[in-house]
Amino acid sequence: MKKGLVRLLVFIVLAVIVLGVVVVVFLGSIVKAGVEKVGPRVAKVPVTLDGAKISIFSGSGELKGFVLGSPQGYKTTEALRVGTINVSIVPGSMLKEKVIVRSIRVEAPEITYETDLKGSNLGKILENVQGSSAQDEKAPTKKEQTTKTKLQVDDFIITGAKVRVAASMLGTGTVTLPEIHLTNLGQGPDGITPAELSKKVLSVLIDATTKAVAANAGNLTKGAQDAAKALGTTGVDQLKKGASGVGDLFKKKQ
Repeated sequence: MKKGLVRLLVFIVLAVIVLGVVVVVFLGSIVKAGVEKVGPRVAKVPVTLDGAKISIFSGSGELKGFVLGSPQGYKTTEALRVGTINVSIVPGSMLKEKVIVRSIRVEAPEITYETDLKGSNLGKILENVQGSSAQDEKAPTKKEQTTKTKLQVDDFIITGAKVRVAASMLGTGTVTLPEIHLTNLGQGPDGITPAELSKKVLSVLIDATTKAVAANAGNLTKGAQDAAKALGTTGVDQLKKGASGVGDLFKKKQ
């Protein structure tokens, strides 16, 4: 009797361990599928993720190879590429309607900023996200929303970001961004939707990008000497003014 009970307990423990391993293995594929399904619905551009590993026990995880495409009409195919995104989630919230995220840390993203001074790939994506967010707010039922999941993100950090500028009038070049740190997003009972979170992060990212482009206009115009000559002796000054005005253009669009 006692031996039978011990065997039963051992079997139960082994079953739980096996189940835990299966959940951990397949949770990554669930996250990958979710990102590639919800991302395009929110941003209206291609979104891919190479893979994800998230522990259902600790809530810590890692996303690899995240790529956000550029909208149609732009020459560059990618707006954002990230090698590694580290996340920490409250384990018990993973299967609930509101997922509580302790932290998201985006490491060394490569951003492509394509603009003709009238608009940009990043600005167009922001417009798309704003439209998705507005749609969620007006949706009479949760089924009609971009996604039913609600989020709470305590810390969102973007560090080591580099921006490759591709602009007809600014020339080409690379600028670095200071660390971006957002806190206490979706603290209320209703949380924040993926569209709302994307809108907040993109708005801050675009603001930081345009300020960096304006601050480095002198260096960027070195790659556009032919354009400057074509404009005449005041060409370089005009290019610098164009760079400093990009931020104002985005503020109007927001």
